[in-house]
Amino acid sequence: MVDLGHISEIRQRISEIQQQIGFSPKVPGMDFSSRLQKEMNKLDTQPASTVAIPGEATAGKTADDSKAATEIVPAVSMEGSMASVLPTGAGDLSVFMDRAAQKYDVDPRLVSAVAEVESGNDPSAVSGAGAIGVMQLMPDTAAALGVDPYDAEQNIEGGTKYLRQMLDSFGGDVRKALAAYNAGPQAVRDYNGVPPYSETQDYVNKVLDIYR
Repeated sequence: MVDLGHISEIRQRISEIQQQIGFSPKVPGMDFSSRLQKEMNKLDTQPASTVAIPGEATAGKTADDSKAATEIVPAVSMEGSMASVLPTGAGDLSVFMDRAAQKYDVDPRLVSAVAEVESGNDPSAVSGAGAIGVMQLMPDTAAALGVDPYDAEQNIEGGTKYLRQMLDSFGGDVRKALAAYNAGPQAVRDYNGVPPYSETQDYVNKVLDIYR
């Protein structure tokens, strides 16, 4: 048996959608499907933004629930990933460091100490040698790590990943890993320890002073 009540509800819903997009069945050569597709194409060309879909976020919810559901919807970037909704700031950097430290099993205090000595926790820092961001990644190193050095979160993740690699390369020896982070792993291998470079020695000592 055909549920006439259900068919009526469907027709009513179609009518509501037609009204929402300004559709008129009298428009020559324009049926509902093509008009709907046209409106969808318009949305595709608009900048990513917070969008509430009628009948979706509010269905079966209280007024407060509906408000919460429609007020905060993260925008989606052109690549399909969630765009960052966090403002740049020290609090965010701490969150990024904790997240990266957990991901790569590095002491977050060590990550923080490296960031402090490298850039003073400045995402916009660029050294004379071309090192970029909070963890002062060189462009080639960032590329090898698969991160964008100008993005604070990715910069911190890349630096933490590299620090993990240095720790693994030198058997967990923090001092050698820090020296390798600053002067490169080959220099540490060549000298079987912290190279006799005043810059690297000062760097290692500063990081360890903060870390300990």
